[in-house]
Amino acid sequence: MVSIGIFGNKIGMTQIFDKDGLALAVTVIRVGPCFITQLKTESINGYNAVQIGYLKRQPIRVKKAELGHLTKNGLPPLLHLREYRVPDLNNYSLGQMINVNHFKIGQLVNVSGKSIGKGFSGNQKRHKFKRGPMTHGSKNHRAPGSIGPGTTPGRVLPGKRMAGQLGAKKITVSKVQVLGIDEKQNLLILKGSVPGKSGNLLSISCLAQI
Repeated sequence: MVSIGIFGNKIGMTQIFDKDGLALAVTVIRVGPCFITQLKTESINGYNAVQIGYLKRQPIRVKKAELGHLTKNGLPPLLHLREYRVPDLNNYSLGQMINVNHFKIGQLVNVSGKSIGKGFSGNQKRHKFKRGPMTHGSKNHRAPGSIGPGTTPGRVLPGKRMAGQLGAKKITVSKVQVLGIDEKQNLLILKGSVPGKSGNLLSISCLAQI
């Protein structure tokens, strides 16, 4: 069962030293606070779920339908909403705040976000294809070459690896360890790298129910 998660923004990367003196690359994320904006029950909606919201914004930047949905529950205008299915709703209440206190040092989390977009890229950069010979007379330095037989089937099959958009896709990194927590500034320090550049919106979910 997927636990409910929390939103955050990537601040950047740095390094810290563990007790053995080894330098560890870490990512610093400003997490939450998020608010529970809706509780869906099996009797009314057919399933149990928790909807959370993140990032306060001016009312003019929120759609009228979403603004009415939040105002009805006594919540401020929130820019990002997401729903998580849960087995039961006993531990959740409407308007409840979810912040960095829900994490523990040493815990494993999944981090999802949009990777850095690198524009239209060729086969060598996008798929790690081998280039052609660079000697004089060769006309196939970085060309894609043949992309399929002409007679049968007489077309390019779907899924053919060719040049195209590289990056700017949703990426999930699993089992990232929490190395540090700063409750005053709502900072989460994770081991290794996570998707996207600085300021990127991230969704962080625990592997165990929080």
